[in-house]
Amino acid sequence: MTCIQCKKTLSGDDLVASMSGSIMGDEVTDSYFLCPECGVFTKVSWWDDFTGEETMNLGGPLTKQEVSEIVELIGRCSRPWDKKCRCDAHRRYFNDTLD
Repeated sequence: MTCIQCKKTLSGDDLVASMSGSIMGDEVTDSYFLCPECGVFTKVSWWDDFTGEETMNLGGPLTKQEVSEIVELIGRCSRPWDKKCRCDAHRRYFNDTLD
């Protein structure tokens, strides 16, 4: 994946927060990266519908304020990687669309 603005390759070291959920049986993971080169936040969304093809979309650039609110919400969950978690943070993040 690359920075939405400067196209620098992003790595796991640039990951700020991530949240996974299950929507209509599909696994959705949104991850937020901070580019060390230009300081812009990029949202990377993976959608796995278990047909053998996973899609990835880049979004942004996002502001520090937008991402800080998201990081705070994701931080309320002790298992943000767990697509089966139904805590308040997961439900709010995914707008009550989880399975």
